Amino acid sequence: MALRLISFRHTGVAAGALARGLVAMALAVSLSWGGVLYAANQSVQGAKKTEDAGFDGDAPTAILMEASSGSVLFEKNADELRAPSSMMKLVTAEVVFNAIKKGDIKLTDEYRISENAWRKGGAPSGTSTMFAAINSKVSVDDLLHGAIIQSGNDACIALAEGIAGNEKIFASDFMTKRARELGMTKSTFANSNGLPDPGNKMTVRELGMLARHIILDFPEFYKLFGEKEFTWNKIRQPNRNPLLNSMEGADGLKTGYTKEGGYGMVGSAVQNGTRLIVVVNGLEDVEDRATEAKKMLEWGFRNFETRTLIAADQPVGYAKVFGGESRSVKLVAKEPVKVMVHKSGGDKLIARVVYSGPVRAPIQAGQLVGVVRVWRGGNIAVETPVYAAESIGTGSTVRRAIDGASELVIGMFRAGAEKL
Repeated sequence: MALRLISFRHTGVAAGALARGLVAMALAVSLSWGGVLYAANQSVQGAKKTEDAGFDGDAPTAILMEASSGSVLFEKNADELRAPSSMMKLVTAEVVFNAIKKGDIKLTDEYRISENAWRKGGAPSGTSTMFAAINSKVSVDDLLHGAIIQSGNDACIALAEGIAGNEKIFASDFMTKRARELGMTKSTFANSNGLPDPGNKMTVRELGMLARHIILDFPEFYKLFGEKEFTWNKIRQPNRNPLLNSMEGADGLKTGYTKEGGYGMVGSAVQNGTRLIVVVNGLEDVEDRATEAKKMLEWGFRNFETRTLIAADQPVGYAKVFGGESRSVKLVAKEPVKVMVHKSGGDKLIARVVYSGPVRAPIQAGQLVGVVRVWRGGNIAVETPVYAAESIGTGSTVRRAIDGASELVIGMFRAGAEKL
């Protein structure tokens, strides 16, 4: 049953037009299947992340999200930095996918397996390897198969050296740069494959974000993660992802293990048209990794369904305008704001629009203004950009003067209140 927007209201303004702060606008929405979305009268930014009472997870760090909307169903220490082990190979894979998409490299390009790649990640290393022969030339296509399906450390090093010249430059100038472009602000990388190094750190939230990006933006490459085996140098190796053979709809993505990081996994599965992504890390046993990931995915499929909170281009609220011919600008989301909710209808959600403002005129229709955030308890369930629905021209000199004086008074009032 569709959701209905019944009201919205402004809860504050920034302390001064020149020193812009965050302005929050609460939304009250009636969830017709029995859940309740409350208008937020107080700030809930920076709310402590808490576990979902409906799931008891054993992994030290974990997150479960719905792929289409990014809606978070469960999280536990999701922003804690840990060694990602071979799950970090997803970053190397994404860099290669993006380079192919941009036309910088081709699947048919061939890179040499250097002595460094062979010794550190090949047969002599005693680690997961593609078993590529030293000084042989291997296509980018085959190296991707080796890195993703066989978790080949030699394949990752060869890709890094082929693209950047050496692995260190690849980690700093390619992996880090790309991660920041994708909004992964905490992750750090020292090599291409996740082999033990103090510089390799990621959170399960950012691994989940990366998995979602790969699934949605590179469907033609994502199918590699679901291939169950790959043979190279006459050595057949199975995919290391245990979900592929144990769970309906499972088709990705990557496992990992180091002594420092423990056992971890990034997994994904589709059931009844819904795709979920799970990330766990820090487990002490290889069997626990598979069990925990599967248990979390099954819990999500069993207990949640997708609901549309706000339709595309439906008014979300209004942002205050500074120096404009209008005092406010209507805000819309270009895509439907969807959230995964409990099938029982017992969710208590909080939604609010957050933007930096007042927004200075002139404003162009389609201009990004802020985001609408939906919280489930202390966790952000989904965050969607909101845009100006209309253009607002610059107001008269008198209007700008009035707005400036108003913001000055409000700023002085808030500054005084903060000292009390």
